[in-house]
Amino acid sequence: MTTLTPPAAERAGVGLLDPPVDMGQQAGLGTGAPPSEGPAGTRRGFLVRFVRGRESDAPWVRPALLTLLVLTAVLYLWDLGASGWANSFYSAAVQAGSKSWKAFFFGSSDSSNFITVDKPPASLWVMEISARLFGVNAWSILVPQALEGVATVGLVYLTVRRWFTAQAALLAGVVLALTPVAALMFRFNNPDALLALLLTASMYALVRGLEKAQTRWLVLAGTLIGFGFLTKMLQAFLVLPALAIVYLLAAPTGWWRRVWQVAVMGVATLVAAGWWVAAVALTPAADRPYVGGSQNNSIFNLIFGYNGFGRLTGNESGSVVGGGATGSAGQWGPTGLTRLFNTSFGNMASWLIPGALLMGAALLVFTIRARRTDRERAALLLWGGALVGIGLTISLGQGIIHPYYTVALAPPLAGLVGIGTLGLWQRRSRWAARCALAAALLATSVWGFVLLDRSPDWFPFLRFLVMAAGILGAVVILALPWLRKTPKLAAGLVAGLGLGAALVAPLFSTVATAATPHSSAIPSVTPTPVGGSGFPGGGGFPGGGRFTAGGGLPRLGRTGTGGATGTGGGFGGGAVPSGGFPRRFSGRGGFPTGAGGGGSGTLPTGGFGGGTRIGGAGGGFLNATSSSPALTKLLKADAAQYTWVAATVNSNSAAGYQLASDDPVMAIGGFNGTDPAPTLSQFEKYVSAGKIHYFISGGGAGGFGSGGSSDDSTKITTWVESHFTAKTVDGTTIYDLTSPTTSS
Repeated sequence: MTTLTPPAAERAGVGLLDPPVDMGQQAGLGTGAPPSEGPAGTRRGFLVRFVRGRESDAPWVRPALLTLLVLTAVLYLWDLGASGWANSFYSAAVQAGSKSWKAFFFGSSDSSNFITVDKPPASLWVMEISARLFGVNAWSILVPQALEGVATVGLVYLTVRRWFTAQAALLAGVVLALTPVAALMFRFNNPDALLALLLTASMYALVRGLEKAQTRWLVLAGTLIGFGFLTKMLQAFLVLPALAIVYLLAAPTGWWRRVWQVAVMGVATLVAAGWWVAAVALTPAADRPYVGGSQNNSIFNLIFGYNGFGRLTGNESGSVVGGGATGSAGQWGPTGLTRLFNTSFGNMASWLIPGALLMGAALLVFTIRARRTDRERAALLLWGGALVGIGLTISLGQGIIHPYYTVALAPPLAGLVGIGTLGLWQRRSRWAARCALAAALLATSVWGFVLLDRSPDWFPFLRFLVMAAGILGAVVILALPWLRKTPKLAAGLVAGLGLGAALVAPLFSTVATAATPHSSAIPSVTPTPVGGSGFPGGGGFPGGGRFTAGGGLPRLGRTGTGGATGTGGGFGGGAVPSGGFPRRFSGRGGFPTGAGGGGSGTLPTGGFGGGTRIGGAGGGFLNATSSSPALTKLLKADAAQYTWVAATVNSNSAAGYQLASDDPVMAIGGFNGTDPAPTLSQFEKYVSAGKIHYFISGGGAGGFGSGGSSDDSTKITTWVESHFTAKTVDGTTIYDLTSPTTSS
């Protein structure tokens, strides 16, 4: 085995913080042990290497990693079925894709391919393959999300471990696993889980490419970002500047080769993202579903409008509400540099951001005179640049920005914390490094106290514990020169107090979030801040106002099979009663038996534009409807004779009925009910051709003003009401479109 000494490692481009490098292992030659004979010996040798890890690693490293991954899997998978359909909007699309390959490819909301979801379909593909293998149920939909979370934790570990110690890599993995928004979204079926995995994988590929300036790794990085685009469009490109800048700065090759390699990465990104876009754009409109979220049935309108620059400017045709100017309280919360720390966003992912930024800035100062290819500085710029780039975009975006988008911050935050903590600790003999580390710990504990103080009834002792541990830990760090005679005790005190101050509050929040079922389109973590602004968390609009169950937005707690009883405001945030972890719910778990958010639970009345319903049919704009057994039976009767068993306004209303009946339901106007699809004349043609059996009233378009130019859904509703006779089934008004009134 050839091992590089520190001077040799420095000349070879390996940072001084690296462990000794086994060159045989780097070349893929194994650990240097003699190969085992025969298949059985080979299997035993593989298992030994798998558990043991690198020969240069301490014996505890690989078991610690495996323990981290197993515990993360338990955290993300435990009682996963309690959330039922979770976001029924995407669950209905999964159901459609499991029945129709055309719906699979385009990302249709229904298997008859009327309209697509308002995102590209990559995240649906993963769930739909699972659903085709294991059937359409809560577990087949949500387990892939949880496994994506475990894989993301593993990739963060591997990426940090390439250049840094096992301690730094393990700390990074732990931080990611214990970020509350990660536990929220890796147990949910929004596209953000796959996006976080793909962006993390692209950073790993760039790190590999930086080691020997290998173009193939940059092609892989670009390809992964391209598939990230097919997951959530332009949000995937937010890491591109950090990747490109770091490679141009630190790759160990000439300037022009770096330039063309970055250009190749860009081309790979465009190809990986563009093939599906080209397929949609080149398919005649008559041969594909309407592009949901667009105002003209164009994939480019969706890319650059509703899911693109409109998110930054607030000028989004088809949005249910408009944005707000920078610094003002728009419908999606106040914008500005402090947005990540407000009452809606703060408890999602910001627990460690102040300390991480302090540590990253300090280490950049320490490495300012290092050689161009210095790996520590490159890693800081990579992880920190991604964190800052994504954070600034979320903070300043004036369009639709939801707090759970911050899950994209979790991997770069975790990497920066791992590198920053160990980097400063290894420089602890320097007064400036100790001051920076102490300041970061103190900032983390103070900010943790502030976040916990926003939910004063939720484990009220916790904020004082966090503050005390942070102060004591900072004092011990500063006093390290006077503790030289007891280095192990000093290290133990710093580790215990530091990890306690930094991670105990996120740990409690993460466990509570994982223990709370979540449904509807905009989930939130536990605890719910008092007086939160924006949709999630506080349950109201900016200014802290809350909605009551009697009007406007419902409190989206659910009761019944697979349900939860929510007591706080917000959209499915799963507020915790009595200041503790959620109570256990009877009859939970398992597969959902009905529609709408999972289980056969009853949803609250009210909603955005759905009007008041009784008999558990509510749901409204951001939560799925819950179809009663009688209504479901009616929809399923003679379903094979129709292209769509029913039509209703907006996708969430349609999703509940579709999941209950297992038959396609037309979502008029798409997700918001504001897409101009179908027009009234098109709808009349569908009805006259006998393609739609029922129209279900009460879906509603938007609720605060459409934000779009189309009122087609209103015209269709008016036309149906004037030409067909209404009847009520368990409190839900429906119209049989095969039986017009005599006057019509």
